[in-house]
Amino acid sequence: MACPLHVYGITVDSSKSKPTALSQRDTFSLHLRCKAWLGMKAEYQDIPFNPDDMFRACHARQGYNKIHKKISIFVDLSRNTVIEQTEQSTSSARDLELRPTTSEIFQKCPRFRILVIGKSGIGKSSLINHIFKVKKTIVAHEKPGEASIDHEFISPENERLVLHDSKGFEPGEEDNLKIVQDFIERRRKMPAMEHQLHAVWLCFEIPCASGRLLETGTEDFLKSKHSGMLGNVPVIAILTKYDMLIDRVERNLDEASLDGLDDEAIKELAKQQADAEVQDSCIGPLKQFAGAGIPHATTSTKEDYKETLNRLIKITESCVGQHSTPEAAVMTSIAQRVDPGLKIKASIEVGKKRYWKALMSCPRFRNRKMWDCLYVLHTDIVDVWNFYDPHLYLHSQEFREMMMKMIDTIQAGPTPNLKKTMTSGLSMLGTIAGMMSGPVAPIVVPIAAGVVLATWVYEVYQISHAVLQRFMSYIIHLTLVLQTLYLVSDGQGLTRRAIKLVVASYLASPMSGEVRIRIQDYDMQLTILELADRDTLDKIAEVMQFYSIDETQMSKLREKPTVDLSLDEAW
Repeated sequence: MACPLHVYGITVDSSKSKPTALSQRDTFSLHLRCKAWLGMKAEYQDIPFNPDDMFRACHARQGYNKIHKKISIFVDLSRNTVIEQTEQSTSSARDLELRPTTSEIFQKCPRFRILVIGKSGIGKSSLINHIFKVKKTIVAHEKPGEASIDHEFISPENERLVLHDSKGFEPGEEDNLKIVQDFIERRRKMPAMEHQLHAVWLCFEIPCASGRLLETGTEDFLKSKHSGMLGNVPVIAILTKYDMLIDRVERNLDEASLDGLDDEAIKELAKQQADAEVQDSCIGPLKQFAGAGIPHATTSTKEDYKETLNRLIKITESCVGQHSTPEAAVMTSIAQRVDPGLKIKASIEVGKKRYWKALMSCPRFRNRKMWDCLYVLHTDIVDVWNFYDPHLYLHSQEFREMMMKMIDTIQAGPTPNLKKTMTSGLSMLGTIAGMMSGPVAPIVVPIAAGVVLATWVYEVYQISHAVLQRFMSYIIHLTLVLQTLYLVSDGQGLTRRAIKLVVASYLASPMSGEVRIRIQDYDMQLTILELADRDTLDKIAEVMQFYSIDETQMSKLREKPTVDLSLDEAW
């Protein structure tokens, strides 16, 4: 019998026909006709598309991707060329356009571009996969010569990252140093920010006692960086497999020094000695060739050492911010998926650029409906968190309406005692665990079924205390909901069930009521409403940072099992 033929994809090219033009209120669906094997009756399916989501993708200069059952559908989009020319004609026209700030950032710098250098087997793939939450290895040169340094690795699970990979500078492969230097120089000269290199990770495995850290080629690379030959692209030295060093040091501790110490104290003693060894055997040689200012981080992807990944990405974001553009620094925070604090920081930076700093006097909001104003605020925040959301649930009409109704529910909720219920981000943990402990059942969000959006959503923007409270509430509540979803999902593809779980747990937690009180107290202190812009942004940042998850809380959260997102359900 002949081998079966497996068809994995079919492309329909409609470029030679007149393109379909869509308005935002139009309906759009794909009519699919399937005929089963052995001539059984044909089946017909209509696959609907959401024009709102398609317009969002178009504004961000992206194609639109939809998953229907096991079929992945990609729609190539372009806006009317007359509209695009009009947008670019005058700066004043752009100033009045109501569009997400992130779409402009993505247009200038759609991805965080990084070069990773290091030998095979030292943990590069694991490092990339854990920090950027890509399941499949995108560091591809397991065998010498498999991939070119110019190849762009982009994972569909995190499209805000583009990776270039290079082998380490091993003996007998002197040409690789020249290849890396030429690549960095070429990228440095490219005029567009999206094509420039934003950071270099130079990876080493921490050597055993008396082992050598640097090969001759690596020394030459560090010298060229220190001399300025490579320009201002930041190079961060990464010392991998820190956990193995700790284990080795702990095994060799003097028994006499351990008398009376508990396990935690022994671990701390081993860490101190390990850090001293790193200084002697690693940091010293690095400074010798790269100078005293080279940034460095010890890392491990093991569960007990995940805080090392947070430190690495913070160092990277700081270096990019110092040596590149603000957009590149924001993209560093958007691409990474280990530190929610950087997501909040990036949201604030995006908010500062346009909308948050002028909530009560924003000329772009005037004469527009509140729904449209909240639409751009919502899009900016969701874009910064950069979830793996193949179905675009977080940009959907259903989730936006859920957030609007949630704001009204919290506004009308009971007043909590702020002194007694002051909590951190960990207050959500017990609520989520309780919801997941019983038998599998649909998640019920505590918003009355069938509730219609309040009339204020359809009203035209105006300066008032109520509008200020609602705008502040939407920004802060959405951010804290996404922070919880970030911890629950841990890089998995989002489902509606997971989103509903997080919204329900947030509404049930003391945090939502506390945030409301903080916003109301702030609003009551405003005597001249028109001057609210002066410090509204600072207040938003203060509340969000107060409830952000720090590294200590993150380590406790990691002890809890990840929520299974394989199940889904309707909104």
